[in-house]
Amino acid sequence: MRTGEPLPSVGEVLAALATGLWHWDTAAGLVTLDAEAARLLGLPARPATLTEAQARARLHPVDWNEVAGVVRLAAAEGTLAEVRIRVMDADGRILRVVRSRSKPSFDPERRTYELIGTLQEVTEPAPGTPAARSAVTGDWRRSREAFLLDAGRALAEARSTAEVLRVAGGLSMPGFSPDGLVVYGVEGDRLTITGQHGHHPGDMNPFSNMPLDTDYPAAEVVRTGRAVYLSSPEEYRDRYPATWPLARRFGRHSWAFLPLTAAGRTMGAWMAAFTYPVAFTPDERAVLTTVARMLAQALSRAGAAESERELTEGLQRSMLPSLGPEIPGMRVAARYIPTGGGLQVGGDWYDMIPLPSGRFALVIGDVQGHDVRAAGIMGQLRIALRAYAAEGHRPDAVLSRASRFLHGVTDGSGPDALADPRFATCLYVEADPATGMLEVARAGHPDPVIRMADGTVMMRPTAGGLPLGVDPDADYPTTRFTLEPDETLMLCTDGLIETGGHDLESGWRRLRVLLEDHLAGEYRQEDMETLADALVQAVHGPSSHHTTGPLADRREDDIALVLLCRPAAACGRGGTATAGPPVRRTLLSVAQDEPDRIAEARQHLRELLHDWASPEQVDSAVLLVSEMVTNVLVHTDADALLLAEVLCGDGGRRLRAEVFDTGDDLPHKRRPGELASSGRGLMLIELLADTWGVAPRGEGKSIWFELRERTGAGAPGTTPGSYVP
Repeated sequence: MRTGEPLPSVGEVLAALATGLWHWDTAAGLVTLDAEAARLLGLPARPATLTEAQARARLHPVDWNEVAGVVRLAAAEGTLAEVRIRVMDADGRILRVVRSRSKPSFDPERRTYELIGTLQEVTEPAPGTPAARSAVTGDWRRSREAFLLDAGRALAEARSTAEVLRVAGGLSMPGFSPDGLVVYGVEGDRLTITGQHGHHPGDMNPFSNMPLDTDYPAAEVVRTGRAVYLSSPEEYRDRYPATWPLARRFGRHSWAFLPLTAAGRTMGAWMAAFTYPVAFTPDERAVLTTVARMLAQALSRAGAAESERELTEGLQRSMLPSLGPEIPGMRVAARYIPTGGGLQVGGDWYDMIPLPSGRFALVIGDVQGHDVRAAGIMGQLRIALRAYAAEGHRPDAVLSRASRFLHGVTDGSGPDALADPRFATCLYVEADPATGMLEVARAGHPDPVIRMADGTVMMRPTAGGLPLGVDPDADYPTTRFTLEPDETLMLCTDGLIETGGHDLESGWRRLRVLLEDHLAGEYRQEDMETLADALVQAVHGPSSHHTTGPLADRREDDIALVLLCRPAAACGRGGTATAGPPVRRTLLSVAQDEPDRIAEARQHLRELLHDWASPEQVDSAVLLVSEMVTNVLVHTDADALLLAEVLCGDGGRRLRAEVFDTGDDLPHKRRPGELASSGRGLMLIELLADTWGVAPRGEGKSIWFELRERTGAGAPGTTPGSYVP
């Protein structure tokens, strides 16, 4: 062409460059091709108009999906869309690879795309020759980087070998996704199968336990540390004739075997197999090599974490006891869940100790910290508690001696002591299987919880002292109460209550709902196990995207749980406890030097009457109990003992509250003046209670009152005298 001559037409230039034009309108669902574009797609070299289905049949299905994705992305960013596409013939063979460049546009009203672009053949060597390729899709650089970022993140989040293998099996590489994956490990001088994807069970058995000197690509990779790429079945057969018959039956066309290297050591091999020919260009080999390195690092981390977890959990569980033989008249269930992070060891523990008296003791505690030292102190403290209990000491003496022991171990004094003072909370319960009597001593631990026969759940306030190890001379008062037939005692560490962002109050409400919803009735051991599992499961959040097991790793603290039930059938009762007169019963003592426990008594009574029909009656009952307990503390030198029962009869439910003391003076009504600060207790009881009375005892006396439940008290259409039938 000379200077000044007119430029040739666009069609002539494109024809000279062997470049075709194509137009795709998603609104009409048609693809229009010129003669050169039709030839590149394997059609006669003349203009043609195809439907989307006809055009899609000429392209590799993976590439068609890539075209749609790149078009949407380019339209959103206002850039060109460049895609490499494999053109297929009717038999599924690759005819050629073409490159398309187009400028897509988007119509927001019709929500359709339209693009006009060019098609040009990409000349590349055939598979099996150096630097050849047959599968490129989309913007290769962008797709590769996005894939590697996603793969790296997913493999980094995998916490176990099974999760790593699951992530590896789900990787979709840009343009050349394998349909068969195998991870090989090494044990001694033999090749093992660690995991596989895309094969039926048992398909890989011939390759398992294979000697490393076998003429097999994976064995060679482990021996040499160098990758092996096989682009065709012929290449596989020529290089490894001994094992080719084993691989031929899978019908694959290309294979990549890469070493799994971590910390300079080849720990195994990774095989990616393809059902179509792949030439393994430098770009594809770079992607496979990067994935193999990430996979090796993930497997190394997962293996180390699993070994550490197995070691630490074994250490922790070796310090925990088995519950031993069945206790006549009692059922016991227990759980221990280690913390979800770090070394997964801590100071929580539980124990069941047979006592010389024929009774048994339940112990639950929590040593400060979540490290190996906490676990070691826990083991020492548990042994000390068992020794003191086996000597026959009472609960208060056992905890006093244990506190002195722990203080001596951790106070930092002495030439061999560590300057790392620790303390421990503990709850010690001595139980009599014959009577259900419990003696409880508490050292800074959460109070026990009682689930009554009818499903009512109450926290049982108990006297307590400082955590063990804080003060070697601390005292630990005991609290006595009876576990009634079909009642369940729950002891737990604060990990069960506070896990999941809860505090003691909100965590207790969460557990209370679970305990109340658990099926009531005659208890069997499997019921106890089901309840224990439900309580542990409740404190775990929803499974994360990489966790397939029933429990998620949302565990900020160790969890120890012990359940003790006294079945009615084992107590000589023919049915459940609801068949007898008392539906609910609670007993609470208030000492002279513990006036603050009056507030606990009021709250305790409200929990007992949580489903009472009349809120006004609940307020009245709380007021009367507060008056009776206060009168004992003010007018006598004795402690007050509160017994509250909810009884069921023909006239409905009724509350009977009785306060005992050892004083000899009987109360009497007075007429206080307007300015008097006392003397109205019996007047209030007479006004608010349905019945009441004073009963002398052998030593001391009791004052009691009863309230019959009214339905809808204070509500329109009801009368104060209507009772629950």
